[in-house]
Amino acid sequence: MANDMDNLNDLSARKEEAVVDTSKKVRIGIIGCGWIAHAHMDAYKKMADVEVVALADLVPGKAEKFGKTFDLPEARCYNSGHEMLEAEKDLDGVSICTYNCQHAPCAIDALEHGVNVMLEKPFTVTLDEAVEVMKAEKKSGKILTIGYQPRMSSNIQRIKKIIDSGELGKVYYMQAGGGRRAGIPAPFGTSFIEKETGGVGAMGDIGTYSLDMLLTAVGYPKPLTVTGYTSDFFGKDHAYFADHGMPAEYADKFGVEDFAAGFIRLEGGIMLDFRISWAMHMDTAGDTLILGTKGGLKIPSMDCYNGDLPAPMTIFKTVAGKEISYEVPKDATDDLFLRKLRSFVDAIKNGDPAPVSSAEIIYNQAIIDGIVKSSQLGHEIEIEIPEV
Repeated sequence: MANDMDNLNDLSARKEEAVVDTSKKVRIGIIGCGWIAHAHMDAYKKMADVEVVALADLVPGKAEKFGKTFDLPEARCYNSGHEMLEAEKDLDGVSICTYNCQHAPCAIDALEHGVNVMLEKPFTVTLDEAVEVMKAEKKSGKILTIGYQPRMSSNIQRIKKIIDSGELGKVYYMQAGGGRRAGIPAPFGTSFIEKETGGVGAMGDIGTYSLDMLLTAVGYPKPLTVTGYTSDFFGKDHAYFADHGMPAEYADKFGVEDFAAGFIRLEGGIMLDFRISWAMHMDTAGDTLILGTKGGLKIPSMDCYNGDLPAPMTIFKTVAGKEISYEVPKDATDDLFLRKLRSFVDAIKNGDPAPVSSAEIIYNQAIIDGIVKSSQLGHEIEIEIPEV
């Protein structure tokens, strides 16, 4: 599938250098006022052409507290995203920062109200939900972009540039590494780990980033089949939570995966070996590897491929019969959340396409959905993605 990410960083840089037109401010609402919404608000506060005018959260008083934290005395507060969308008739866009299981209904509701959407990752919990969101997007004619700020990193974009240059030849195998040794995200509550709110676990939280990094690099080929595995040994262990300073009873609420792996066949003859972890007795699931017929690329391991790298990438080749390797210099990482939300605001103002297209991310979602289903069935399955 075609991917226009090559020019995104340069485009964002040019727009940031330009004088921002503040004569008409983009009016934004935020649905879900938890911790990820704080990162959105930090970015919006840096944009002179943006006004956050409405806040919504299901928890009584949470939107009001958020407004006070960010000094938004004029922002109107609501007890649900739907209530906000019904009352606010001139919103230009919304940031949807709810827990995973509310991504689809909130996105559909906003699109049906004719509002542009910045939807935090993961896209949805299931493939079926993603399809329904895309139907609403198509019908509305509005922008739906999904929150993958690592794409804004020049380090991550360089991976695709290396592949497109032909330096690696034909890519035939990719291994997604990284993962956390002890990082179940429950120090602030259980919305990530309960089935009714999180829906999916490590895959939707951090695995989706590594999937996007690799799939973007090779042009987002369609996934064809998947053999998947998931487990929850640590999440169901009372001792894990007690040992990490969290209530032991969280184990009774744990309803998602803390480890997942999959072997995915992609169009174009590429095999994707995927694994991700919130918790394991290992320091890493490995480096990320991209193997091609003329060279290989090693991307150093980290908890979450969020745009920064702990060390330079390395290219391996054979030149004149001699095996060589050389490092690819890495860049310092700037404010990727700001770049992500700036690209959303610019798309609204200029009528640009969605910076991170649902037509790509549905493939990411299909892989996660396929791993869950394959793990439940105990065998390989075909991935079928309906036309939208």
